[in-house]
Amino acid sequence: MLAEKQRVKQTGPVQGERPGHKEMLNYGLGFFGVILTWTLVGTFLTFYYTDVAGISAGVVGTLMLVARLFDGVTDIAMGTLVDRTKSKHGKARPWILWMGIPLGVVTLLLFTVPDIGDGGKIVYAYVTYILLILVYTAMSIPYKTLLGYMTQEPQGRSVLNIYTGIFTMLATLVITILAQPVASAIGGKIGWTVVAGISGATIIVTSYLAFRSTKERVAPSTAAQKNSVELTVGIKSLFMNKYWLIMTLYCVITYTLNALVTGAGLYYTTYILGNAAYFSISSLLLFVPSMIGFFFAAKLTNNFGKRHIALVVSIIGIFGPIIKLIDPSSLPIFLTGTVIQGFGLVPTIMFIYAMINDTAEYGEWKFGFRTQGLVNSAASFGMKVGAGLGGALIGWLLAFGGYVGAAAEQSASATNMILVLNIYLPLGLAVCQAILMWMYKLDKQYPQILKELSERKMR
Repeated sequence: MLAEKQRVKQTGPVQGERPGHKEMLNYGLGFFGVILTWTLVGTFLTFYYTDVAGISAGVVGTLMLVARLFDGVTDIAMGTLVDRTKSKHGKARPWILWMGIPLGVVTLLLFTVPDIGDGGKIVYAYVTYILLILVYTAMSIPYKTLLGYMTQEPQGRSVLNIYTGIFTMLATLVITILAQPVASAIGGKIGWTVVAGISGATIIVTSYLAFRSTKERVAPSTAAQKNSVELTVGIKSLFMNKYWLIMTLYCVITYTLNALVTGAGLYYTTYILGNAAYFSISSLLLFVPSMIGFFFAAKLTNNFGKRHIALVVSIIGIFGPIIKLIDPSSLPIFLTGTVIQGFGLVPTIMFIYAMINDTAEYGEWKFGFRTQGLVNSAASFGMKVGAGLGGALIGWLLAFGGYVGAAAEQSASATNMILVLNIYLPLGLAVCQAILMWMYKLDKQYPQILKELSERKMR
């Protein structure tokens, strides 16, 4: 019944066209700016709040979860807004143009907590973090949705996602390797403000370049332009889309894991390994599997498909935390485990956005209408809930263990919580990752889905 009421036809002479490498490069470059903010906030904001701004770990943990839950609501609203946007620039591209400067400015404000007392700092943190959420959502949801509008050709979408992954990795490496040394070299709060300012300026430039150089090819149908799918109907279709459910839960698990590995990593190198500088080394090694994988990604994807590769590397990644358990205080063992653990990041960096957008085709095939923005925003909700949950766990467990910000040494209970955050919880989450990827079997069905969708449009 749902399909009969909402089934529409799509038209567009260039929907199967693949973007050129220059266009893909500029799309990836725009993602570089977006990921700068995501990584800076996800990796260092908790540490900045607790050890630089002087806000208690428990308060920070609650802030992270409350703000991210609010973030999920804005994601759904933004996805619906993108689906309903009508402009000469398309549906997703205009938002990338509009939100570049606001995102750059708010990134700077976030790492500029003034000395206005404990209560004032908390209020400032809540206000600026929620403001960041609103602006970041208005940028990131259209950006992820744009991937689905640029091409519907499966290999082209996979290659485009590889470009995205390359710049995602580069942005993550730039922040995780350079942010802490640069901030420390400058010193105090101003060091982190300078790092945030550089990131903000980069976002403004890269977002404009991405807007100017990309093109939306997957046009909505004439019927869809006249009759937008109701929000309740769209949401109902999402929860009947089994592959979207799998990918959304995968996003929650994966981004919780990523938040723990990156956000708690600086505490680990500082208090377990005894040198904060080791964090930059471990951050680089975490991406070694992805850096190697990019040289073979296009060929492997063409031969084996996204899901099979993602499943294999997810299973390998499970052994990273297990290796670290051999001797948690040994730097060589920690770094070896980090490299192995990095295999679990490969699906997130190289395939996740393409796989999420693939579920939009499955939904269109099953229910007869396309909600590209809603699919991406709802999956993004899972990412942000995961990131918020990871950040909250860091703050809450550190507070439960009696962690004292900027202290020379920590108590045994605080040290145990750092181990839990960096080894035991990531191990359990890595197992869940592999199980979910085993359940995702859309790749095998996808070519037939595209064929049937194409036949419908010819009727």
